[in-house]
Amino acid sequence: MSFFLYLPIAGISVSMPLLLGMGFTVGFLSGVFGVGGGFLLTPALIMIGIPPTVAAASVSNQIVAATTSGTLAHRRMGHVDVRMGALLLAGGLVGGALGVEIIRFLRRVGNADFLIKISYVVLLGMVGVYMFQESLRSLRGAWMRASPGREVRPGVIARLNTALPWQVRFPRSGVTLSGVLPVAIGFLVGTVSAIMGVGGGFLMVPLLVYLLRMPMHVVVGTNLFQELLLCMGITFLQADFNRTVDAVLALLLLAGSALGAQMGARLSTKFGADQLKILLACIILLTVAGMALDLLVRPDVLLSLRSAS
Repeated sequence: MSFFLYLPIAGISVSMPLLLGMGFTVGFLSGVFGVGGGFLLTPALIMIGIPPTVAAASVSNQIVAATTSGTLAHRRMGHVDVRMGALLLAGGLVGGALGVEIIRFLRRVGNADFLIKISYVVLLGMVGVYMFQESLRSLRGAWMRASPGREVRPGVIARLNTALPWQVRFPRSGVTLSGVLPVAIGFLVGTVSAIMGVGGGFLMVPLLVYLLRMPMHVVVGTNLFQELLLCMGITFLQADFNRTVDAVLALLLLAGSALGAQMGARLSTKFGADQLKILLACIILLTVAGMALDLLVRPDVLLSLRSAS
C-alpha cells in the first residue's frame, strides 16, 4: 500500500506520514511557545520540494487549526488578553492584505520564491539572536535593577508610549499603553505573515515581551488568539487572489497539528518564562541555519547530501 499522495496545487507526490508528523510537531511547538509554527513548517515544506509560494499560502491554512486548538487550551487557563488581541488583529488584517498584494506583484515579475527564502534568513536571524541574548541576560539575573542608587532611565518604547494618544488599560496583561502600539505591531506582523506564510508568532512574541512588557504566558495565549483570526483572513486572500492554497496539503498538516497543540499547551506551564524564550530562540536559530544552507550551497551538493542520509 502506497503512503504517497499527490498534491494538485503543489504538483508533486509527498509521503502522508511525513506530512502528518510535521503537522503534529509544529502543532506541539505552537501550544508550548504560542507561535503558529509557520516559521518552521514553511521552510521544511520547501526543503521537501513544495514550491515556496504554495508552501507559504498552505501553511497559513494549517496555522488556523493549530492556533484554534492552542487558543482554546490557553483560554481555559486564563492566558488570553482579548482586548490586546483585537488591536493586534486590526493592524494585522490590513498588513496581511498588503502582504498578499506584494506576493501577487512579485509572482508576476518572477521574484516571489527568492523573497520568501531570503526573508526567512534575515528576519529569523535577527529575531533569534536578539531573543537568545536577552534570555541569557534574564537568566543571569536582573542585577542592574537591583543595584541600590542606580538610576534607571525609561527605554525608547516607554518614552514613545507616553507621547502617543489613546492610552488603554489591559488588565489581563497588567500594562497600560497607547493603543497605537499594538495596532502598529499587528500591521508589521500581518505583512510579514502574508509574505512568508507564517502566523507571525516568531516576530510577535518577542515584540510583545520585550517592547510591550507583557507576561510571557499571557503573550503565548494572546498571540495564538490573534494568529487564528489573522491567518483565516490571509488564507482566504491567498486562495482568492493568488490560487496558491493546496487544500490537500493543508488538511494533512491540520490533522497532525490539532492534537499536537493541545499537548503542547499543557506542557507550556511546566517551564519558566525565560526558559521558554531561550528554547524558542534556539529553535529559530536552527531554522535559520537550515534555510541559509539551502540558499548558499549548490543544489547538486544538497541533493547528494540528502541522498546519502
